Order: sequence, then C-alpha cells, then structure tokens
Amino acid sequence: MRKILGIDYGKIITGLSITDEKQIFAFGLKAIPTKKLMNFLESFFYQEQIDIIVIGLPIKLNNQKISFIETDIQKFINEFHIKYPKMIIERLDERFTSKIASHTMKELGLKKKRNKKILNKISATIILQSYLKRKENIDL
Repeated sequence: MRKILGIDYGKIITGLSITDEKQIFAFGLKAIPTKKLMNFLESFFYQEQIDIIVIGLPIKLNNQKISFIETDIQKFINEFHIKYPKMIIERLDERFTSKIASHTMKELGLKKKRNKKILNKISATIILQSYLKRKENIDL
C-alpha cells in the first residue's frame, strides 16, 4: 500500500506529514518554506510512493472559507495538478488544528513563536490523522 501525504499549507511555512505504509498512523515529516514546496515534492516523490495528498481546508467557525489563504491553496492545487494530473487531492476541514497544535506544544514546554515550523508540522499531522480517522469510520 502506498502512503498518504498531509499538508498544512501556509503563506510562509508549510507543514508536512506522512502515513505509515498501512495508512494507519500519521507522522510529522517536516516544515518547509512554502515557496520551496513544489521543488521539495518533486524530489520527495522519487523517494516515497504517495497515493493521496490531504490538504487542510481553512474554514471559519461560521463555515465560510478563509479566502486569502484559500486563494493561495487553489493556485498550488492547480499548479500541482498540471504537474501530477493522476495524483488524488483530498481536502479536510482544518478548524482548530492550529489551536490543538499550540496546546500540544505548550504541554511539551515548547514556545510557539520560536517553533513555528514545529507548529506547522504538528498541524499537518493532526490534519492527516483526522483524515485517517474519518476514512476508517467510512470503511466500517
């Protein structure tokens, strides 16, 4: 079975996570500058076989999309589909992932301001683990 890649797309930093081969667990992969994301993915796809990419969907509490970052995400998805037309992209509501990631960092004694990359990586892991949980519930 191939792996699934999780993306917490950010204007400056993008967090990445990946599943195990059985697609049961999500693990933080890394956080990279968003402007280097496509180059990273190109080399990464040579090393890993990826089945699906799950990208967080930024939605406000009132169910409206956060347009400023969603516009950037849509540009990325369009560029990605041109380069990788057969790759499946799923979207997942990412409400509260940053709050949960911040709380996790606080529990670990890490400071949010100094560890923005860790925050993005944790957020990507939460997005991907939530996707796996939802997929598991659908399969039942």
